[in-house]
This record gives sequence, C-alpha cells and structure tokens, in this order.
Amino acid sequence: MHFELSEEQELIRRSVREFAEKEIAPQARHVDETGAFPADTFRAMGRLGLMGLPFPEVYGGADADTISTALAIEEVSRACGSTGLAYAAHLGLGSAPIAMFGSEEQKQRFLAPAARGEYLAAFGLTEPHAGSDAGATRTSAVLEGNEWVINGQKMWITNAPMAGHLIVTAMTDKDKGKKGISALIVPAGIPGLSFGKHEAKMGLRGSVSTAVMLEDVRVPKENLLGERGKGFIQFLKVLDGGRIGIGAMSVGLAQGAYEVAVQYAREREAFGKPIGGHQSVANMIADMAVAIETARLMVLKAAWLKDQGRPFTQEAAIAKLYASETSEKVCRDAIQVLGGYGYSAEFPVERMYRDTRLLTIGEGTSEILRAVIAHGVLGLR
Repeated sequence: MHFELSEEQELIRRSVREFAEKEIAPQARHVDETGAFPADTFRAMGRLGLMGLPFPEVYGGADADTISTALAIEEVSRACGSTGLAYAAHLGLGSAPIAMFGSEEQKQRFLAPAARGEYLAAFGLTEPHAGSDAGATRTSAVLEGNEWVINGQKMWITNAPMAGHLIVTAMTDKDKGKKGISALIVPAGIPGLSFGKHEAKMGLRGSVSTAVMLEDVRVPKENLLGERGKGFIQFLKVLDGGRIGIGAMSVGLAQGAYEVAVQYAREREAFGKPIGGHQSVANMIADMAVAIETARLMVLKAAWLKDQGRPFTQEAAIAKLYASETSEKVCRDAIQVLGGYGYSAEFPVERMYRDTRLLTIGEGTSEILRAVIAHGVLGLR
C-alpha cells in the first residue's frame, strides 16, 4: 500500500492552499455575513484552471484525477465553506454528468465552457416532494416534435441562478416509474425558466440555493442527457462521485476548525498554563486529530477506487457519512475549546460549525447513507 501523494497531486494541493489562504479565506467572514456570492473568486479559479480540474483537456479541463479534485475541494472548504460547496456542486453535480453521459456535441457546448470557468453549472434533482426519495420526481418532460417541454419545480438547487446550464431530472415516461426518469440539459436564460429567492440558511450563506421553476420550458430533443429513461441510474452514479466531494469538503471544514482550536489551546492560559496542557482539552484535540486523519483517508480511498475504475459506491457512502459526522463533531468541539470566544463571530469556528451542519443532509442524509451501507453489507433492503 502506498500513501504518498504523487508530485502532481501534491503540487495541486499546495497551489490550491496558497490561493485559498490568499484569496478565499480573507473574504470568508464577509461572504457569510452578507450572503454575497464570491463571483470574483470563481473567475480567478477559472483562470487557474480549477473549474475544470477533473475533466479532459480537450474540453477545457486539467485532466486531473479524483484524488487531486478531492484535495482541491478540501483546501477551498478549509478556507470558506460557501465557496467549497459552490465549487463541489459545479464539479460533481453540474459538470460531471455531461462528462459521464453526454454526447460529443453536449460536451463541446456545455462541459467545455463550464470547465474553462466561463460559468458555473448546476444540477436540479431535489423537489418539494422528492428529497431523499428522489425517485418520486414530479417534474415532467414531454416530447413534442423536436423539443422537450418541461414543467415542474426543483428545490435547494446550488448555483442555480448563476449557472450557465442546469441539468434537471424529469419524468419522461410516467407509467414506467423510476425507469421513466430522464435527465435533460437546460441552458440559462431560456423562456419559462425562473428562480426563487436566495434561501436564508443556517450556514453556507454565500452559496446560493434557490427553487427552480420550469414552466413550459422548451429544449431541443438533443438536450436529452444519455438515454431516455436512464436518469435514475445516472443520478445514482453522479451522487456516488458527489459524495467524495462532500466528504472532502467535510474534511476541509474540520481541518480549518481544528487548526484554530490547536492554536488557541497553545496560547490561551488558565490555572497557570496553556489550556492544551490540561488533559480534558488535550484529549479533545487528540480526538479531533484522529477523526480528521481517518476521514481524510476514507475520502482518498474512495477517490482512488474511482480513479482505478473500480466500484466505489460503498466506500463513497462510508467516506461521506463518516467525514460529515466527524466534521460536525470537530467543529462543535472547536467551539468548546475556545469557550465564549468560540461562540463569537470574531472567531471562525462558529461559522464553520454552521456551515458543516448541512453536510449530514445534502447528497444523501446520514440516515440514507446508513441504509446504502447496510444494503451493501447485508444485501437486504
């Protein structure tokens, strides 16, 4: 077994960390307090080639592997959770399906500009009545001549209003149940496409999540992504990869909170010595270190399996479940180490705690992931 990063992977990790510390971290508090989307940051990331990191160079990407992409998401999220979520959603949800299932024309028309950083991409799956039960999709798409006519509503869609394209799941053959769900690519600015308000959230406030309304939206029949009726299977595969990204984001937020707690435990004194010298605080720091390292290894293992072309559904579910729950505990304990200061917005750990709370919900709740993992172990539903 080999645990060292390659020279290229280490270069990407180091380069993204340097960029994140210089350009992203200084804005993180402002982004959280104002809810302002960091558009300038993403333009800069596009110039650096980060917006198409895992995609082929022929489509404007950097042809990096999944491990490198996970490291980049971790480093961005360590600096700012809002930026990390928008980035992970762009890569893993809005762009990856086209790389995985798209035609050559679709890759040139939609994947290439997204990979070059000309715009963000989004993926519309969740609906008001279909969250964890994504197979209960009510959005419909009817083929009329050479066009698909789409009607329905999506909820909590990250990047939707600023996306250059939106991939949506819709029922194209209602009588076939889950086998009647297809995916279609909806370009920005098309008639009938509109968005709800920027949802006020507990955390990740700079990541724009809105409802998406589709009222007689017409797209060419060529905008069908992959085969008709394969949408359900497609988004399960997309979510497997997306869970690696959310796992990496979880590790990044946990790492950021951990570093603040370690520094504070070294500098803050109580009862005549640094608080890190007291066993109760030292044990909390040790537990954080163990949990973060374990979570990171799980994420990188799932990423490695994906790069090898091997099955990784189970490992991605395990990594996302453990990393997201680890991050929540680490961020919570970091607040405890800082005491009253941890509860103050003057320190970043309270923001990190609010940001990481979503990660046990999005892209598979902890409860759903336990069901996925149990099915993989037991073979029972």
